[in-house]
Amino acid sequence: MNQPAIFESHIKNDVQFGEEVKVVLPVNLYGCTIGSRCFIGPFVEIQKDVQVGDGTKVQSHSFICSLVTIGKSCFIGHGVMFINDLFNNGGPAGGDKSKWKHTVIGDHVSIGSNATILPVTVCDHVVIGAGAVVTKNITEPGIYAGNPARKIKSI
Repeated sequence: MNQPAIFESHIKNDVQFGEEVKVVLPVNLYGCTIGSRCFIGPFVEIQKDVQVGDGTKVQSHSFICSLVTIGKSCFIGHGVMFINDLFNNGGPAGGDKSKWKHTVIGDHVSIGSNATILPVTVCDHVVIGAGAVVTKNITEPGIYAGNPARKIKSI
């Protein structure tokens, strides 16, 4: 007889929460800081050394790897993947954290479902379209889409 899948949520003691945070289980959170009035959807992983700003919403099935900072009042759509390892030596850096890179997302940034965000800096007031792959810094407010993501409209 098959056993049902058992989902466990892992919220470690080293997670710092602001006020009025809503977390929908199951999740995997450790070593991160979640600001006040945030929403974290189910099946989300947020790793060590991540900071999520006040009022930010992270939808289901998103992965936020170490060394990511997300600003205030952001929206992270379903299935968004953040990357901190560029495979510079032809493969994963593994435990060599010196090869991992930082990502900084400004305030009031919306990232559409299934976007992939490489180690970049994104300024305030940006919309990144669903499925976009952000490979370079975004320094001007606007709407960005495609692979690689390009500015398609000013806002």
